[in-house]
Amino acid sequence: MGIPSDPKSLIDEARDGNRAALARLISRIEYRNEDTKKLIEMLYPMTGKAQVWGITGPPGAGKSTLVDRLIAKLRQQNKKVAVVAVDPSSPFSGGAILGDRIRMQQHFQDDGVYIRSLGTRGRHGGLSHSTKEAVLALDATGFDVVLVETAGVGQTELDILKLAQTVIVVLVPESGDSIQVMKAGLMEISDVFAVNKSDRPEADKLVRELVANVGLNPHDEHSWIIPVCKTEANRDVGVDELLFQVSNHQEYLEKSGKKAEKVKAFLREELVDILIEGLRNSLDSVLATDGGAQLLDQLYQKKIAPYEAAKVLSGRT
Repeated sequence: MGIPSDPKSLIDEARDGNRAALARLISRIEYRNEDTKKLIEMLYPMTGKAQVWGITGPPGAGKSTLVDRLIAKLRQQNKKVAVVAVDPSSPFSGGAILGDRIRMQQHFQDDGVYIRSLGTRGRHGGLSHSTKEAVLALDATGFDVVLVETAGVGQTELDILKLAQTVIVVLVPESGDSIQVMKAGLMEISDVFAVNKSDRPEADKLVRELVANVGLNPHDEHSWIIPVCKTEANRDVGVDELLFQVSNHQEYLEKSGKKAEKVKAFLREELVDILIEGLRNSLDSVLATDGGAQLLDQLYQKKIAPYEAAKVLSGRT
């Protein structure tokens, strides 16, 4: 039997564990058309159960190895796990070009694990609208934990803060001192630090600096104090402690009411993305007309200034 094409049957198949149907569902969300809108409208009432964890940090920090270990630990707890590996996009196709899925191939045969690479599609923040809605789809189709591993490009990873409930920032001693970490904005987005490859020289120094910087942050008895975990993902050292601290953070979010704040922040971002996407599509349609071409010619010939042209354009959309 083939994969159903109508949205309801496709969603039902994906929720029943059909991985081919789930792959098709996410691909259709990536197409960004009327079909996408219909799918999200049907999926949205089923969301709100999954924990969403972000894993970010500089390239070479061992994020994928750490994710691989986290998957194994979560599966031991009988939790269904999905991974969204966010790759830099091809500037031409918009697709993911690193193919992160091959890093976690030991989980391919596990029905309780689903791994998908998605491109950033040129988004400065590192996370495309498709990525965020793919996470909604994975939540709606029954995954307990969705891990979002980002491309690891410094300040552009701030978008993960608006998607994930718990953000794990993975560093290695070679990441430089904690001042560089603060410059990259990672102190602001981190809920848990993992100093990976902690058997290397300077690891303890980085841990001390991070702990000291965490202590400098203003806090009271109700604040979350960011823990700093030492891990060696390739040897499965410290991963249980990391998992324990993430669990503590999830519990803190529930008890403090901050989980609701995070969900509302994500939904605000979703609304903004929908409106911006709609406006961009409308503008592209107008610029493709004869009138749009004439306006561009006037702009090129300096008969009209950019702001004036934008005002004319806004009146046509």
